[in-house]
Amino acid sequence: MARSVPIVRHEQFVYDQNMDVDADNAVARIAASIGEPARARMLYCLLDGHARTGTELAIVADVSPSTASVHLARLKEHQLVKVLAQGKHRYYSLHDGSVAAALEALMVVAGGSRDRFVPNTPGRLRAARTCYDHMAGAVAVSLHDRFSELEWLSVSSVDDDAYDLTEEGAKAFARLGIDIEATRKLRRRFACACIDWSERRPHMGGALGAALLTVALKHRWVVQDLDSRALSVTRLGAREMRARFGLQD
Repeated sequence: MARSVPIVRHEQFVYDQNMDVDADNAVARIAASIGEPARARMLYCLLDGHARTGTELAIVADVSPSTASVHLARLKEHQLVKVLAQGKHRYYSLHDGSVAAALEALMVVAGGSRDRFVPNTPGRLRAARTCYDHMAGAVAVSLHDRFSELEWLSVSSVDDDAYDLTEEGAKAFARLGIDIEATRKLRRRFACACIDWSERRPHMGGALGAALLTVALKHRWVVQDLDSRALSVTRLGAREMRARFGLQD
């Protein structure tokens, strides 16, 4: 008499026929976009959070500028990167934190590592300077980050580099002496992300950024060089920014 053999079911390996085939295909397309070596080099170059131009990414990927443009268009189509046009330049960065997390996970699997972005901007200009009529440099980038962490800024649902103020943010900027309604009425963007050319991360531009610099200069939180764009943060300024924003020295 033949002995019966028990059947072991491995439920975790059963493919659900009802799974969304379109979602499967989307995953495959995204994986293919990341999997091309030149595009992978571009993406991992952006993993440090610093935006770069198409020309810089072409050098990183070791391809021609025209080929880089094709690659970047595909990465943008699949929402792996986003682009911010600023003057004649277009700066590319990772689309969001989920892309960074996916790249990090792949890097763990691959066992690789990446060099950090090292700015070559002169020290005083890198620390703090003017960018047109608003503040730029490491201090301005740190302020932008703190405003986001404090949830004072809300990102536009239409234009992801445009900002508005939350209720708490409006109160905080009003306490600095900024007339929010008057600032809104100016014939320019109210607030926006401006890619910092030394830090390659956003600082705050627009009318609100200009108003913040005006306050900082008026109260001598920063002083401007007579013959350059460099700004120096005073002891008073460091103290005020630490007390008001939690900005560390």
